[in-house]
Amino acid sequence: MKIQRTTYLSLGTNQGDKLENLQNAIHLIDESIGGVQKISAIYKSPSWGFEGNEFFNICISVSTDQLPATLLESLLAIEKELGRTRTNQKGYQNRNIDIDILLFEDEIIFSKTLTVPHSKMLERKFVLLPLVEIAPNTIHPIEKNQLHVCLQNCSDTSEVLKITQRLERPIQITEKYNYIAIEGNIGAGKTSLANLLSDTFNAKLVLERFADNPFLPKFYEDKERYAFPLEMSFLADRYQQLSDDLAQFDLFKNFIISDYYIFKSLIFAQVTLPEDEYLLYRKMFNLIYKEIPKPDLYVYLYQNTDRLLENIKKRGRTYEQNIESEYLEKIHDGYKSFINTQDGLNLLIIDVSEMDFVNTPADYNFIINKIKNHPPNKSGN
Repeated sequence: MKIQRTTYLSLGTNQGDKLENLQNAIHLIDESIGGVQKISAIYKSPSWGFEGNEFFNICISVSTDQLPATLLESLLAIEKELGRTRTNQKGYQNRNIDIDILLFEDEIIFSKTLTVPHSKMLERKFVLLPLVEIAPNTIHPIEKNQLHVCLQNCSDTSEVLKITQRLERPIQITEKYNYIAIEGNIGAGKTSLANLLSDTFNAKLVLERFADNPFLPKFYEDKERYAFPLEMSFLADRYQQLSDDLAQFDLFKNFIISDYYIFKSLIFAQVTLPEDEYLLYRKMFNLIYKEIPKPDLYVYLYQNTDRLLENIKKRGRTYEQNIESEYLEKIHDGYKSFINTQDGLNLLIIDVSEMDFVNTPADYNFIINKIKNHPPNKSGN
């Protein structure tokens, strides 16, 4: 599990469309650093230490797993992406965006590149006013006073005014969904993604217990003989597991990620069973399907067949090594048919054929942001 810690950031701008500058910075911070938990009102203030346009200032709290040094690098990258150019000129300057780390939990840091708490924060009313708004009782780790007391003791007499415009806080995945099911073909990476998401969001993880199924190796050796007992055992096991694991959320984990959904039983059965056995199987499935909680979001990972075969070979399960491309294509067609007939399913299709989201953070962040920006309670891709 990744450890999430709270950092407080100050954002300021005095060039261009200041509201847009702040909003763009908030979204980039949310996408690349961590969930934005709180956003203060916007405070207008005169330029500090130089003659320039007036500033718009805010403070935000962010939950992040990044260490302070990495966080600083990420913030500098965001400033650069938003068009800020740092120069060697001494003194303060106009800027379209400025992002400072004010506090990082209760840590005290003095390094060549970073000082936390920010060395000037207690001298600046345009920093303390928005910070106290979102964290009045937080303790300054050096002063040992609550921030609202620090504000009362601030000697800054400059005029700082709250304006009426408000900024939008990005909605977090855990606020939109209670239950996300990850699905895909054999070797698509659904278990890997489910593990990563569970780790990132401290979610309850529900993994399919395929390794415990005694019929699976036999099925790959003799499909005709073992197809029906395999599919029936999978159906019974999936029903039992989902019934148990989804009956109630963990006390401290109200977010569930699973690497399968019960409907996959029907998809695989349609591919593996002859028509008469499938019709019998379908009757059993329909009875069970009504009793299973439906996911708030169904994520389907698409991978092309060549990539699937490569992944299957790489993970080295002996009983999977003789899987043929035709079989994988039939399974994909089954999922496609299912997807096209489920109007009420909140569906997100992500093509991961050219991604390595396990080893490439940018690919993983892309998937997170696709999920985060997907509209809830609507179908579509």
